[in-house]
Amino acid sequence: MPATKRFLSVLVTGILLFFMAMFLSSPARYAKSVLGGVSLWAVNVLPAAFPFLFVTALLTGLKPFSAFTRRVSPLYGKLFRVSGAGGGAALLSALSGYPVGAKLVLELRESGKIGEESFRLACLATTSGPIFLVGTVGSLMYGDPAAGWILFFSHLAAVRLVCLLLRFRGKPAPFSRPAPPREDPALLFDSVWNSVVSVLCVGGFIALFACFSDMLSDLGLFRLFGDGVYTEGVFRGLLEMTSGCAVLSREHTPLSLACSCALVTFGGVCVLCQEAAYLTRAGVPILPFLAVKLLQAALSFAVCLGVCALLL
Repeated sequence: MPATKRFLSVLVTGILLFFMAMFLSSPARYAKSVLGGVSLWAVNVLPAAFPFLFVTALLTGLKPFSAFTRRVSPLYGKLFRVSGAGGGAALLSALSGYPVGAKLVLELRESGKIGEESFRLACLATTSGPIFLVGTVGSLMYGDPAAGWILFFSHLAAVRLVCLLLRFRGKPAPFSRPAPPREDPALLFDSVWNSVVSVLCVGGFIALFACFSDMLSDLGLFRLFGDGVYTEGVFRGLLEMTSGCAVLSREHTPLSLACSCALVTFGGVCVLCQEAAYLTRAGVPILPFLAVKLLQAALSFAVCLGVCALLL
């Protein structure tokens, strides 16, 4: 076993043993933490995410939407040097959010529709969407849909700007238009099923990482860097972005909004674990991918602050 894989295996084993020991040390306390994560998901994520996931899944299976993606995909090829199929994946990710883009990168790589462009496409197509940013963070957490649209614009602008630089990396991608969808008589049922599974998986990750965040907080790790909403929000968000944004939204300030934007753009460990499961199988190198995500997060912070200065 290579040294890196051995180290990761030991690290994951240590984290799991730590989680078990902490939970067994105070099961009532951490059961309540899991319940708090479930409550956060049920109140702030589920009402906005589930309907939009269903509509998006249904929409993407219809021919008019496929025709639209086939028309706009050449633009992605010129700007970001990804194929037409890759451009369609980036567009779907911007509509659907994490981890749809990473899943599409794997599907395109396995079907042979993309090759050298996998890394560029992974950086372009791993984005959040209006479901979370406008519906959940803006409307439900900050109480203002306009804040959500500022987040959405700043997030996408930062991702796209960094990916414009990545167009100079690697070989050009051959252009291929996305294939039109096949007629699926079970489209309605499949859309509901996939939406339910997706939103339940999101809830599971939020609950687990909310519990893990409380464990680290109880050990005093967050307080090492100071007290307050920003410290707690940022460190919780680095683990799980929904919890971090919920804490940061207690302060309705441009700085709070910009920190939320950076967290969502980076994704947090929770989202990155979901994406890594797809991207490693697609041959995307994870460490360079993380470096790009950090750069996108820093740029989104700056863009969001600038937009807030202009509009708020």
